[in-house]
Amino acid sequence: MSLRRATLWFFMLLITSPLLAAPTWQAGSARIKLTPEQFMWMSGYGGRTVPADGKLTDIWAKALVLRDTTGKEAVLITADLIGIGAESTRWVAEQLKKNHGLERQQFAIATSHTHTGPALADNLVPLHYLRADEAQQNRILEYTLKLRGMLVDVVGLAYKELEPVYLTSGSGLCTVAVNRRNNSESQVPQKRLEGMLNGPYDHDVPVLAVRDADYKLKTVVFGYACHSTVLSFTKWSGDYPGFAQIELEQMYPGLNAMFWAGCGADQNPLPRRTVDLAKHYGQRVARSVDSVLRGTMTSVDGNLVTHYKEIKGKTQQPINREQLNELLANGNQYEKPYAQHLLKQLSAKESLPRFYPYPIQTWHLGDIRMVFLGGEVVVDYAVKLKHPEAGLKKSNIWIAGYSNDVMAYIPSTRVLLEGGYEGGTSNTYYGFPALWSEEFEAQILNETHRQMNIK
Repeated sequence: MSLRRATLWFFMLLITSPLLAAPTWQAGSARIKLTPEQFMWMSGYGGRTVPADGKLTDIWAKALVLRDTTGKEAVLITADLIGIGAESTRWVAEQLKKNHGLERQQFAIATSHTHTGPALADNLVPLHYLRADEAQQNRILEYTLKLRGMLVDVVGLAYKELEPVYLTSGSGLCTVAVNRRNNSESQVPQKRLEGMLNGPYDHDVPVLAVRDADYKLKTVVFGYACHSTVLSFTKWSGDYPGFAQIELEQMYPGLNAMFWAGCGADQNPLPRRTVDLAKHYGQRVARSVDSVLRGTMTSVDGNLVTHYKEIKGKTQQPINREQLNELLANGNQYEKPYAQHLLKQLSAKESLPRFYPYPIQTWHLGDIRMVFLGGEVVVDYAVKLKHPEAGLKKSNIWIAGYSNDVMAYIPSTRVLLEGGYEGGTSNTYYGFPALWSEEFEAQILNETHRQMNIK
């Protein structure tokens, strides 16, 4: 081949490359600091007896606005929080509708589930809010109200950054997570060396990259299915997901890195308990994301489609007034506030309802199906939802838990029947009045599949 022909061929290859075609999406992202200005009660562990007394890292809320070629929009909010309550999400929904015309299906709030963030007034209420003294309760309530405003504000900031972008996707691998129901923490190092770790897991690291018209990396959205429980002290931090975001932002100056937690309710980072391990696990997740960014990614083409529905999640028989009064009189330090919380709900009712308005949300980003499930979702849901669907690749199914409303653990039928913490004993700390029904798993899977397959 002559030099002239080779040059012409190379030039034609460049101008026909999909990555050098005009960008078809618009996007903008922003961040806002969530670190409390006052030391206050922390969330995640009932054994803490004092408020926060320091800061390891700041915690953040970040927002990404996406707009397709038809003008359809979706907004993802990620936050370094233990979770989010339904009351807060409803308030945010009202404001986003008023400020930006967004319908409920067009925005999602996905949290990292860090256990070194602030307690909230509408999440894990019996564990934290009701056990705090009056001064701390006031701080928790004040912070929760302020948080709601900040989640709205960060979306407004993201809208101001809208610009033409390229969207690409890929999936990495990280083996930090260990199934905590099937492996004792003390035995994990040896069992890992022997290749003998037990139980299901989801080690996928989905990655969405947003690059501007000059192909500069602006925003990365990524997820991983593992509890954010490396750290348990009294200093603010984003735990390993916070360090993963920090690591990526150091690798790519100017980047906004956004993390969502997958179905990791029964998955732990093991071993744990030290800052060095939190940094190490964060770096491992970040390196997995980086390997995707430096590899061959797939262009995200097609229109944006958004769905949202609150199903009537079935439960078993709720606890009754007589049982609650017994707990209030003779229960332990966790059972008494649990009874107090539910007796307040019962004050004007004969009994508590046998269902819960459980949120399920799905976005179609080209061939990607991104699912947002409420509560602390066990890994069985990721395993089952990632089974081959008609026209859907496993790597294109992304499932975030801890989204929109974190009201309780969400066990699979298997975990429900096995029992244990994830199976239902955790309900005391959430103030949830009943075990889930054995039909609940099928309800979630059926509605999620329905949304994933709607064009």
